[in-house]
Parts: sequence; C-alpha cells; structure tokens
Amino acid sequence: MSEMAASSAVSLLDIKHRRFGVNHELRLTKWKRKLLCFDGYQTRRFRCFADMLAPIRRSEKSEERRFDQKTSAHGAGIKTSSSAVPFASPKSRFVSKQEKFYPRCTPRLTGPQSRDTPPKRDTGIANEKDWGIDLLNENVNESGTNEDGSSWFRESGHDLGDNGYRCRWTRMGGRSHDGSSEWTETWWEKSDWTGYKELGVEKSGKNAEGDTWWETWQEVLHQDEWSNLARIERSAQKQAKSGTENAGWYEKWWEKYDAKGWTEKGAHKYGRLNEQSWWEKWGEHYDGRGSVLKWTDKWAETELGTKWGDKWEEKFFSGIGSRQGETWHVSPNSDRWSRTWGEEHFGNGKVHKYGKSTTGESWDIVVDEETYYEAEPHYGWADVVGDSTQLLSIQPRERPPGVYPNLEFGPSPPPEPDQPPDEPQ
Repeated sequence: MSEMAASSAVSLLDIKHRRFGVNHELRLTKWKRKLLCFDGYQTRRFRCFADMLAPIRRSEKSEERRFDQKTSAHGAGIKTSSSAVPFASPKSRFVSKQEKFYPRCTPRLTGPQSRDTPPKRDTGIANEKDWGIDLLNENVNESGTNEDGSSWFRESGHDLGDNGYRCRWTRMGGRSHDGSSEWTETWWEKSDWTGYKELGVEKSGKNAEGDTWWETWQEVLHQDEWSNLARIERSAQKQAKSGTENAGWYEKWWEKYDAKGWTEKGAHKYGRLNEQSWWEKWGEHYDGRGSVLKWTDKWAETELGTKWGDKWEEKFFSGIGSRQGETWHVSPNSDRWSRTWGEEHFGNGKVHKYGKSTTGESWDIVVDEETYYEAEPHYGWADVVGDSTQLLSIQPRERPPGVYPNLEFGPSPPPEPDQPPDEPQ
C-alpha cells in the first residue's frame, strides 16, 4: 500500500491530456489611479489621478441596478445583478529598464545575466517556463567583478535529508560598486520518496533611490492526505516599497488543483500611497461535482477617516443558487451610506431580486431571466498538468531495495496570516 500511495503522484509523469481553456485571471474595475509607477530606476514620482469618492457620487434607480457581468471578477460569462457602483481598483506596476540599473552584472566570462526585474502588480501566478529555472548539476561557488566595478556571484549545491529528501539549489546575484543597488535570485527543486516534488524561486533587490522589492514563487506536487489524490498547488507572493515616499504594496496568490476537478483559487492584496490605503481579497472554490462558490471583498481608507468598499458572493449548484453584495461609504464625520442587494435563482427561469439602501431605495421583484454561471474553472487540472512539465520531471533520489517511504502526514500546519510579516507602511 505504501508503494502504491507513493507512486500515485509519480504517475503524473505519464499524464497525457488535451489542453482546453485559458488561465482565468481576476478581472476588476480599474482604479483611476496610477500608483507605485516606478519609471525605470531613475528618480521616481508617484502620480495620482483618483476621484476616490466615486462610490457615493453615482445615483441609480433601483431598476437601473442590473449590469451584465459577462466578464465578472472571477468568471467570464456570468450574468448577474449587483450594485452598479464600481469600486476603484489601484492598477500599477514596476516598469523595469535594465539598461538603467547600475550593476548590470553582465559578465565577461561565466557570471549570471542581470536578473534585476522587479515584480509587477496584478499579474497573478506565472507559469514555470516564464522563470527559466536552470539548475546546475554540480556544486559551484564563483564570483567576479565587471569593468564598471559592479560585482556578481553564483553558487549551487544540494541538501539531503530523511525519507529520501533532496533539495538542489542555485543562488546568484550582483551589486553596484558602492552597494547602493543589488539583486539576488535563488532557484530550487525538492523531492522525496513519497512522491513530493517542489519547484521554487525567490528574488529580491534594491536600487540607489532606496526602492526595494521581494518576490517568491512555488509549484508543488503531492498526494492529498485525506483523498489520496494527486494535487498540484501553485503560489506567489510579491512585495515592493518606495524609498522616497510612504508607499508600497503586497500580494499573495494561490491555486490548488486535484485530479478529480477540485479547484481553489484566491488572492490577498494590500497597498498604500502616502495617506491612502487599500485592501482586496477574493476566492473561488469548485468541488469538482458542480458546486461553485465565489466571493470578493475590497475596501480602502484615508488618514482623514474616509472609508469605502464593495463586496459580493455567489453560490450555485445545478442551476440553483444565490448572489448578494453590498457597496458602502463612511465619511470622516462617520456618516454611513450603503446599498445591499441580492438574487435568488430558482433554476426554472425565475429570479428573485431584492435590495435597499440607506437613502430609501428598495426593490423586491421576480423576473424572467436566464441563470448563467461557471460550474468549472477556465483553468483546471488538465491545464496545470500541461504547464508543470518541469515540476513533474523532477527525479527523486534512488531508493535502496527494501526501504519504503514514511507516509505519516502528521498534524496540519497552522493557517498563514493574511498580511505579510513586514507589511508595507
């Protein structure tokens, strides 16, 4: 039984599949802000074009509340009713210009190429091929200096442990002659005799203006301790801070898939620009048998006390389900405005819609309307298997005859906090 359990995950190497669909990204109403727009690595200035009070400047009658959410936050093709008031989503990213990064770390001989690219916001989880992970087969420890005085290093090795554990790793980096700018990047692959496999990257850097960034990415294959099914999990964390202003952002993304169609996806985000801060969380859950849960919660605030937000949730199974949500705003003197709404889908072409607001709006009607939702993720098990060829090809240590893997899973790890230990301030 132990050998069968251990081989169930390894057998993924033989999976042949037909690709279908595309990666399904979180789509949100764009904020009319350009935040943390680092223009190369020269002097940066943050630009702000926001009208942050948009949630309370819109006035819709109850019969005008419907909108076509064919490109909803978590599922293309979903027709739904919700508040017509959008929540501004800050959309920005670092723009890397390697030619302006002082320690180019382009060696004359065998040094690593410059890996100075900071993370970009709202880009989700990259595929393994985008990282170009190429681990060395031998132990290396080398360094050098470029003509401009910048330096570089590269080292690699492997670590061994119990139960056939092996970790192969490569670490590289570079810095300017005065140490004001630097970058590091680490690659690794892990495996053991239970069939566990992991591929990962961690990178960080800073520039002469004091801007710093950090990013990590992981892809894991393992056997689920409860269902004994093979599971692939992908995750990414990204963080950046300004060296000249009170600004920064953090994102955590994750995706989980198993061989029977169970899928979970989600993200937690946080950002700050001087006196304004924002948060965002969303999640999706597909049980593989037709049940779907999706939700989003977004809110923001200023140091003056203004707060605003928007959230919604939907649950469906076999054409029957519900949607509900709320948009709200709180002024500095604590005056609160909100609008709540809901829908009940009965699966027979009838939809009950209801809602109210603090300004006296209210509606409660039943309409003839088609119910449409996504019962399966756009990007699922077959897709992630096809995009994880490097992970699946990791070769574990050879197991001696008569030695079997320890499959005792032990207690589950505690949940991770929503915010990073070093949250942007």
